[in-house]
Order: sequence, then C-alpha cells, then structure tokens
Amino acid sequence: DFLNNTPISLDVLKEDTLLCIKIMLKNGENTSMVEIRGTHTNIVKMEKDGFVVLDNDCLESNKNVETLFNEMTIQSIYDFACSLDCNDLKDCLLRQVKYNHNIALEGLKGQYGANIGRVILETEGDSVRNRAKAMAAAGSDARMSGSEMPVIINSGSGNQGITISLPVYEYAKHLNVNEDTFVRALALANLIAIHIKRGIGSLSAFCGAVSAGCGAGAGVAFLHDGDYNCIAHTVSNSLGILSGTICDGAKASCAAKIAYAVDAGILGYFMYTKGKEFYRGDGIISNNVEKTIKNIYRLGKLGMAQTDKEILSIMTDDVCD
Repeated sequence: DFLNNTPISLDVLKEDTLLCIKIMLKNGENTSMVEIRGTHTNIVKMEKDGFVVLDNDCLESNKNVETLFNEMTIQSIYDFACSLDCNDLKDCLLRQVKYNHNIALEGLKGQYGANIGRVILETEGDSVRNRAKAMAAAGSDARMSGSEMPVIINSGSGNQGITISLPVYEYAKHLNVNEDTFVRALALANLIAIHIKRGIGSLSAFCGAVSAGCGAGAGVAFLHDGDYNCIAHTVSNSLGILSGTICDGAKASCAAKIAYAVDAGILGYFMYTKGKEFYRGDGIISNNVEKTIKNIYRLGKLGMAQTDKEILSIMTDDVCD
C-alpha cells in the first residue's frame, strides 16, 4: 500500500564519487535529507526542515590498514594462512559459516527470488561441487528477496561473505578435514577476495561475486593441500573466466551469478590439477597473478566506469517508464 500510494521520484546524481546516495523525504511542510558517501554506512550529512543536523567529512582512511592492504599479495596471504594461530580467528570465521549456512538453508526451504539454489540441486544433482554452488546461491536467494536473517560479510557485502564461506564449508565436510585446516582455508579465501576487491572499489560495475568466487576457489584448492603455485593459478584461471560480469544492483539474479562465480573458482582449481592454465596474452591474463589482479583493478575501476553510468541510466529509465 505504501508504494502504491506514495509518490517516489528517482534521479541519478551527477557526482564524481562512485558511492553517493541522497534520500529526501517530505511530509506536508516537513522535510528531511540524509546523504551517504564513500562507504555504505558513512552518513556525512543530515538535514531536517532545511536545518543541518549533521555535517561530517567522509571517514578518514586508517593508514595502518591501508598499508597492510598495499603490502598484501597472494604469496603473503598464503603464508599467513599456513602460519596463523587458528585460535585467533576461529570464533570469527566459524561464526561466518554458521550464520551464512543458516540463511542458505532458509533459501532452500522458502520461496525466495528465483530459488536458484534449489533449482541447481534439483536439476544438476547432489555432488559436492553442485552443493557448493547451490548453498551459496540459496543464501543469496534469501538475502536478496526479503530474509532478515543475519549474514557475515566480506568487503562490505553479505552476498560476497556467503559466496566465499559456504563453498569452502561444503568441501571441508566432503574432504573431512580437521577444524584448523578449515579455518586456514576460510582465512585464505576471505583475504584473497578482499585483495582482489579492494583495488576495484566499494562500488563498481564489476560484479563482486567474481572476486568472492575466486576466493572460494582458492579456499577449495587449499583444502586439497594446494601449495602457493596451485592457489595462484587457481586465482588467475578463475579471473580469466568470468571477469566481465556486470553488477546491475542487488536483486534475485545475483544468486545465479554467484553460482557461476563459485563454479569458475572451482574450475580454476581443477584446471591447475590437470596441468591447464590461461597464459599471458589470453585476454586480461598476465604472466603472474599479481599483474592479473592489477588488470582486474583497471577493468573494474577505470574500464567499467562508463558501464556503471550506462547501467544506472538503464535501470532508472526502466523504473521511471
């Protein structure tokens, strides 16, 4: 009733900042405005009836965190995962799996979106690879279509947190690995996804499921006793498969993109086990994994900047028709 009886207008802001949202409400003579900028939770301005209630600059970056990000490589992530004290991260990472698994079960049980997770299991079978895809998709089915169940994120995204953690969980069960190995694989998967996503930015026309699927594939490789070379080739291979996938907002079809991002990550690993890989010059693939990741930064941040504007134009034109 609210949507049917309340006039709503939607416009695209002419802003250099990729992530900027202004919401203005009017009720009789009263008005309010809230502006979010830079990150999804960074409220920089609030007004009520024309009076400024809050006026803050964007959040200052944490220089220590930025330094750590800048020094991060697939090699350093792998070394960290192999040497970390699992007790330091166990509670956090196992909680990520618990929460994200719960919403995936809800997605399989209920009527959410296009029920991609359920469709995969019903049509493609119950292999561990299909379960890895289906559970990640089912979590997104529920999250994108109304479930208020909590999810533990990666890179600011619930979908990405689901995409990373649940495939690793399914393979950990299948391989019957010990808890410490599982925690190490989760740490590696989460950090690799962050490493790929951070250079693209918090908002881009580049689908974040791709970086999350790479992380999941790397986690699966680690569970199979994959060494650094295995992890690096898994990441490069998977980036060569789906890196052109666009982000056109949070909605039901995200679940399908997630399923195939997970599949690309797993395929990237199995390619390596068969002695197969994409080589330098195969499109955006370079001669080492870090250069390939930098190519992804360029593609997502610079190359797809106009794509982002065009997607917004298409979406707003369709809403306003």
